[in-house]
Amino acid sequence: MAKIVTFGEIMLRLAPEGYNRFFQNDRMQATFGGGEANAAVSLANYGQQSVYVTKLPLHAVGQAAVDSLRALGVDTSRIVRGGDRVGIYFLEKGASQRGSVCIYDRAYSAISQAVPEEFDWESIFAGADWFHFTGITPALGGNLPKICRQACVAAKAAGVKISCDLNYRGKLWTREQARAVMSDLCQYVDVCISNEEDAKDVFGIEAENTDIYGGKLNHDGYRSVAKQLADRFGFKAVAITLRTSVSASDNDWAGMLYDGKDYCFSKNYHLHIVDRVGGGDSFAGGLIYALTAGKSAQEAIEFAVAASALKHSVEGDYNRVSVAEVEKLAGGDGSGRVQR
Repeated sequence: MAKIVTFGEIMLRLAPEGYNRFFQNDRMQATFGGGEANAAVSLANYGQQSVYVTKLPLHAVGQAAVDSLRALGVDTSRIVRGGDRVGIYFLEKGASQRGSVCIYDRAYSAISQAVPEEFDWESIFAGADWFHFTGITPALGGNLPKICRQACVAAKAAGVKISCDLNYRGKLWTREQARAVMSDLCQYVDVCISNEEDAKDVFGIEAENTDIYGGKLNHDGYRSVAKQLADRFGFKAVAITLRTSVSASDNDWAGMLYDGKDYCFSKNYHLHIVDRVGGGDSFAGGLIYALTAGKSAQEAIEFAVAASALKHSVEGDYNRVSVAEVEKLAGGDGSGRVQR
């Protein structure tokens, strides 16, 4: 069993029921989610010692966020308590040609007000094998770029491998801000996770002859992107998710893993989407599990993509699937037949 630490913000998710538009009726579903929290849940599902680090208020909503993680097997003992706000995001799920919409209400959330002294990284990383964060966390500003850097330095000192999902969010910071901060943090990263847009938005590295909106993905272009990222920062591996968006309801989904020598492409899945939020986080969780479990590069990318494909069928941010279910799909059984 590997010990994996993740660090970031967990938010309250408020979403209309089903595929209703905002305030089409007077009901919203309240759940929780956030990039690193979602990955932590996946890893707990897979039987790993999954430790999630954040800062949350002591009030009932903050406790509900903690309880949502604890109920799914995540170790919440390292969560700092304090501050006044739990960040909120409003989600309107898209369908057919109407895209999904996310509206953030996360200013002055507890984690964005955190200070470096609140996190004892040396103690947190004791016995740990892996540390994961995303570009969303430093994008929240305040002390978080510094805290992320301190976490990376401590992880390296403890011999812990580090992964980062670039996860550029234009609503949180500019490309110039992202490039400056992420260029610094990425010097510590072993495994970089990106998608067809993040490498371009953050580092100006673009896949040639690719049109993500017109359904044209060029494998050679992504080989080039992965190698450029690895050469620039010394990443030991680069994983890229490959999404072709036919509509909000139907996507093609695959991935690539470059390990410094080979470029491994997964099989392609045609997804009819129930809920795509958290899809990239479930990919990250699947990849981390597969790599810590000693799977080959090809096996690892197949597991990560299959895990994420299943997430698109699950309501909410959290991916509630098991290793057996992922391996069944990765092994070729995507029939969806009733299991009796």
